[in-house]
Amino acid sequence: MSGAVILAAGGTGGHLFPAEALAGELTARGRQVILLTDSRGSDYIKTVGGPLSRVEQYTVRAGAVSGQSLGGRLKGLAEITAGVWQARSLLNRLKPIAAVGFGGYPSLPTMIAATRADVPSVVHEQNAVLGRVNRLLAPRVSAIAVSFADTMKLEPGDFAKVTVVGNPVRPAVRAVRGAPYLPLEHGDQFKLMVLGGSQGASILSDVVPQALGKLPPDLRSRMRITQQCRTEDLERVRAAYTNLAVTADLAPFFDDVPARLAITHLLVSRAGASTVSEAAVAGRPALLIPYPHATDDHQTANAKAFVDPGGGWLMQQTEFTPDAVAALLQSLIADPTKLSAAAAGAHDVGRADAAPRLADLVESLIHGSNGKRGREEAA
Repeated sequence: MSGAVILAAGGTGGHLFPAEALAGELTARGRQVILLTDSRGSDYIKTVGGPLSRVEQYTVRAGAVSGQSLGGRLKGLAEITAGVWQARSLLNRLKPIAAVGFGGYPSLPTMIAATRADVPSVVHEQNAVLGRVNRLLAPRVSAIAVSFADTMKLEPGDFAKVTVVGNPVRPAVRAVRGAPYLPLEHGDQFKLMVLGGSQGASILSDVVPQALGKLPPDLRSRMRITQQCRTEDLERVRAAYTNLAVTADLAPFFDDVPARLAITHLLVSRAGASTVSEAAVAGRPALLIPYPHATDDHQTANAKAFVDPGGGWLMQQTEFTPDAVAALLQSLIADPTKLSAAAAGAHDVGRADAAPRLADLVESLIHGSNGKRGREEAA
């Protein structure tokens, strides 16, 4: 077997969604795609399904190092070392023509093996801060693809390798971009969508129902909620909305997020890269609450990249209170033009062509013409 493009991604949807989008684009161009992931990524794909479940894939050992005890770091290093040897053996057999890593420890063994084997390689950074694994790989790889022009933690020596492509999103999200934002009219139902990442976020389950409880009854009766909750939070959140007589659709995971996003008036969410990118490509306004313990505070950087051009609102977790959320909702209902303006701002931020642009970069590596392009995009 030869001529395949290797994708190295795993762990969570934040890394797998852009890999999925690139896989679809490369496959449409007639390229063979093979995914190397870790056990968590493999389990995630089995649970969620989607295009990656139909891509040839192999599981490679990997382990985290940062944020671990000494014993945890040693175990993580041992897993990474074993994964490098495992990936090296696979690459010797698969003979890929390029390798693309999507950050996070699951990608590290494969990308180390690829760079040691002189396979043309690119890392893609979803966040507005270059992640630790991508920082480690940056001097080794042929090219660095970023989602934001002002990505932080890049070294001066990296600049010539940088291409701004955006963060690839699923085709179903790109399709929403063509659907106009439906402005909130007087008396309309207010469609609120609450997402907390692939596992939900308990603070959203705590604050949003309480915020709705502070709205006047006439406004509260207009609210229609789609909310992602942790399984352990479902019943208490459902009971809270029932007591408020608010119509709510709750689940740990929605497999039709793009369709729901299309009719949403406001998204309330953590500021993970995939969620921010999908809101921007769809052109839907958002209230973003960065996870305060994210590495290098990258979620705040993601949120600012979305909010500063007018895409929505940012509340740090300490500011995210029922009173603050209720006040914002009342303000938006009183003046819906704020929502429409934020939808337009979000749309301007979105890069719907990120998957084709990343695929173009991969093709340029395969054909050996990346150098000039990288310097032009970094300028």
